[in-house]
Amino acid sequence: MKIENLSKKLVNAFLKNKLINPLPKNITKNIKKSNEFRKLCESKIKKEIIGFKAGGTGIPVLKKLKEKEPFYASVYKQNFLKSGKNVKINKYTLGVELEVCYLIKKKFFLSGQKISKNNITKYISHMAPCIEVVGYRQRKKGIKYLGDLCSDFGANIKFLIGQKKKYKKINIGNLKTNITNKKNNLFVNGNTNTVYINPLNSLRFVLNKIKKDRINLKKNFYVFTGSTVGIVPLKNKGIYIGKIEKLGSVKTLIK
Repeated sequence: MKIENLSKKLVNAFLKNKLINPLPKNITKNIKKSNEFRKLCESKIKKEIIGFKAGGTGIPVLKKLKEKEPFYASVYKQNFLKSGKNVKINKYTLGVELEVCYLIKKKFFLSGQKISKNNITKYISHMAPCIEVVGYRQRKKGIKYLGDLCSDFGANIKFLIGQKKKYKKINIGNLKTNITNKKNNLFVNGNTNTVYINPLNSLRFVLNKIKKDRINLKKNFYVFTGSTVGIVPLKNKGIYIGKIEKLGSVKTLIK
């Protein structure tokens, strides 16, 4: 099937919350082609974009998948919820992730300079804990290639954001995190240092990528920097609570 027709099928699945057959390997195996396919799909969506996510930010995972860097994908308003909201899943949902997210000032789009460790903080307005529900719009399970995630809108189903705090400099590369579901006796520990060195470095990666791609939302926007606990499988439904040291908590009811 032609790439154009495949993109239309996936876009329709995205918009109508449906499932399609798995994408062919010639799209998912090569990350460059996966990125091109993702951009083609996103170009067909007229819904509001509220930010971007970094995917594949675990360095051990990147090495295992033989990739050099993460990817980024757009996040749409329809998939953005406040902490505590319900999320309905299907059997192709991979799990939940606990992330640090940043609210970025729109003046970033007016800057001609490359984003570095030294200048990145002047563009950050707020920070917050976030749960990402990860999964496909395809009838497939597991991850064989990084392109599996990238090609399917970054495999983001929903984002739930906790209370935002005004940005201040903290040791973001060494904060304890955990995600729990007491009813199912689930308790998974993590650390922000698992996120592509640290969440600020992941943020820098995303900002430079969207600058390179000449994207301009002309408004403040969010960046979700990647999981601090890996992908936690959803073996059972119920309330999942994520906590990030010094940032706070976020929760969702998985149905």
